Amino acid sequence: MNSMDDNQISLNGKFTYILFRNEENFYTVAKFRINDEREKVITVTGSLAEVNMDQLYNIHGSYTEHPRYGMQFRIDSYERPLPNEREGIIRYLSGIQFTGIGKKTAEKVVSSLGEECLAMIRADDAVLYTVPGLSEKQIQAIREGIHQSDDGMEELVRFLNVHGIGMRNLVRLNKAYGKEALNRLKENPYRVIQECDGFGFATADKIGMSLGISADDERRLLAMLVSACSDACMASGNSYIRLEALEGYFGRVSDHVECDFEELLNEAVFQGQLIREDNRIYPTVQYESEREIASFLAAFPYEETEPAEEDRLQECLEQLQEDTGIVYDEKQIEAIRTFFASDCMIVTGGPGTGKTTIIRAMVHLLRKIYPQGEVILCAPTGRAAKRLSQLSETAASTIHSLLQWDLESNTFGKDDKEPLMGDFLIVDEFSMVDAFLFSHLLKASRHIRKICIIGDEDQLPSVGPGCVLRDLIASESFPLIRLNRIYRQQNGSGVIALAHDINSGTLQESYPQDVGFYECRRQDIRSGIVSIVQNALEKGYSLDDVQVLSPMYNGAAGIDVLNNTLQEVFNPPEENKRQIRIGYTTFREGDKILQLKNQPDDDVYNGDIGVLEEIIDAKESIDHKTVIVVDFQGVFVEYDQENWNNITLAYCISVHKSQGAEYPIVIMPFTYQMSVMLQRKLIYTGVTRARRSIILLGELGAFRKGIAILERHPRETTLKKRILEYRTMKDPFDLEEEE
Repeated sequence: MNSMDDNQISLNGKFTYILFRNEENFYTVAKFRINDEREKVITVTGSLAEVNMDQLYNIHGSYTEHPRYGMQFRIDSYERPLPNEREGIIRYLSGIQFTGIGKKTAEKVVSSLGEECLAMIRADDAVLYTVPGLSEKQIQAIREGIHQSDDGMEELVRFLNVHGIGMRNLVRLNKAYGKEALNRLKENPYRVIQECDGFGFATADKIGMSLGISADDERRLLAMLVSACSDACMASGNSYIRLEALEGYFGRVSDHVECDFEELLNEAVFQGQLIREDNRIYPTVQYESEREIASFLAAFPYEETEPAEEDRLQECLEQLQEDTGIVYDEKQIEAIRTFFASDCMIVTGGPGTGKTTIIRAMVHLLRKIYPQGEVILCAPTGRAAKRLSQLSETAASTIHSLLQWDLESNTFGKDDKEPLMGDFLIVDEFSMVDAFLFSHLLKASRHIRKICIIGDEDQLPSVGPGCVLRDLIASESFPLIRLNRIYRQQNGSGVIALAHDINSGTLQESYPQDVGFYECRRQDIRSGIVSIVQNALEKGYSLDDVQVLSPMYNGAAGIDVLNNTLQEVFNPPEENKRQIRIGYTTFREGDKILQLKNQPDDDVYNGDIGVLEEIIDAKESIDHKTVIVVDFQGVFVEYDQENWNNITLAYCISVHKSQGAEYPIVIMPFTYQMSVMLQRKLIYTGVTRARRSIILLGELGAFRKGIAILERHPRETTLKKRILEYRTMKDPFDLEEEE
């Protein structure tokens, strides 16, 4: 953590990728992963005589803003620290499990007691009173941190810290293996990828290299192959990777180490870590997710529902229209009737076509016709769930919360053994749901009698692998209602008209005044956005009403640069405002904050936006921790060093992070630098986040070029294939080879 006023910033981490290098003067532009809780990857520049990819470096310099490429870190000097016992112990004692103990205090302890200090404290913690300058609270914090460690922890601590393994991984290892952790690591460090949640190949390989495991060791290559397959699917969104593509990708990531690829693949398949079907190679979790979805839906429902009487349904529907003053059109009535006549159905449609109106009607009618039945409403994100709850006037939750997801173990409390106790399930914003999450939702739905899936098929697919909504529709195995009549277009609103025109690939010559197009040079985008936001504030809107969306983090109109610019203009430093720098980002009281991960225990979820209410200095805190307090519309959440990586600035966010939410005013910049990301689904998704007004600015040729690209890389999945196969099987639970 560095103060905003520091002229010189020091960071520790590793170079991960060389973007540019001049061997004559050693000028280098590279990616650098900071070795802290956030593990942020930043762009660094400087004259670097040597750049090794697998070495820790201390770099010293300052953040600068490049007019074209955005935020960068300019390196003035750097060195490669040699791992040693002393530094490892200092890193341990200043870690997150020692409340209020910083690096300087840890250095004081080691300087006074020596490198055997951990054993000394464990044997007799009264020795801490011999360390000059330690307060009673600091002594107590060290005592608690030392004694909460299991037997065998000390040796593990020494090993991990000397070799630069992050402290949060220490906690994970201790939770998974206890005092056997070091022995398990020495036996096979690559096992942690499968057995200990949160470990990737890079961290396991760091341990393996420290233990002297050779580059061509079969354990290493096997783990690398499995990780390569999983990484490729996460990057592409595909359920699998083709054999030839995996072989080429594995060759690149392994630096073409000599091995028998086919033999290695067969071993991974034999061990059940990968699944092979013809020339398709699946990560096991993706393969199982598809099969579980298909098998569940083939046999659904497992408990029958008493059919609704036609006369009773018609009577309740007429009464509902009379009570609400809403007259449903033929398509909406068809959707409602189809829901009551079907076990599982899909409703899709663009913005303003009445999807939420139908949900309200369905919930109301279910309660009238099945008064003893339990209705469950859910959505994939916190923002989407809150919006669904408000608009449907019915309690709704995130899917993760509904399934009692545990953050630490990445497991679900609700499953086939502990199913959901409900009768009717309605899932909104379904385009965002990936195969893994949907399979777990279905696994817990044995008692559910009806399922209604609602989403916009033209929006971006899920972040995780799969394209579930598309595949369910394409299978033609479920009743489908497409809503196409636009209702939410009052007072000549052009936002929805623009969204539908983008979706069709054709633009009109002009739109009403709530749609703004401003052509400007790339370097003028930031000042243009500032002017637009200032104008909105002068008209009575708040910063919460205005959301800037950008497709990319880097670049002159990227998320990082725009967050920095908007923060400095609309929440500048003041004498009475506290601020801290955490890695790449300065947080200041009054900042607009974005939640990056689900924290179900705190009732805050990925995509939620709040305000940084207070920064509590460690000296003022009871437990000697620096704490950031964020207000999420009345839900106050505290963040300490352990979970600072769960938040970032929210003046500008990605289109993906905005899914499931709506904002009165949306501003979207466009440049040709973004061309690699721009496509119709992304632009359409961004535009449909606007409730009242959308402003597009920058190099608008890039915008027009983007909407002409329907989809850059359509996702490859086999869910549709499996649904059709399971539908034709006599026994949907026959899991023998289908082909």
